[in-house]
Amino acid sequence: MDTTWQEALGHRFAAAIDQLEDALRRCPDERWQERMWVVTPDDPGVALDEAALQVYSEFWYIAYHAIFFLDLYLSGGLEQLDAGFAAPAPFLAEEHAAAVLPARVYTRAELEAYIAHCRRKSEAAISALTEADWRRPCRWGRGETSFAELLLVNLGHVREHGAQLGMFLGQRG
Repeated sequence: MDTTWQEALGHRFAAAIDQLEDALRRCPDERWQERMWVVTPDDPGVALDEAALQVYSEFWYIAYHAIFFLDLYLSGGLEQLDAGFAAPAPFLAEEHAAAVLPARVYTRAELEAYIAHCRRKSEAAISALTEADWRRPCRWGRGETSFAELLLVNLGHVREHGAQLGMFLGQRG
């Protein structure tokens, strides 16, 4: 397999992870649990009170969400949840089910360690890609796609949240 696409994809993932990591490192302690926007209960199945619902837009949670799905999608998609996907301790896959929040706020050090794990995982996963991997079917939030497209979706997702976190910090000096 030609490595040109793998190298380009690897560079883009590294840049997206750098952006997310930079936002984590720059976030002042007083902003760590600050809400970035107001969350509304659009899903009638979400049985959380108003205060709990707002956790979904706190700085630390947006970062955690981006890192968790980076990890999961590098593993091959949502079907990995059924296959026993396990995030590294102390993180739990169950924390991303509907209306479930982590039992506590994760620390900057914990999320930085998780990013480091995902950086190594992205380098290994991308360098090991085969022609068959590119075409392998995968499930994600909007249906089924190829692993190649899932990687592009994953890349966009990490970049989107990295940019949101960075903009949030920029707007607050």
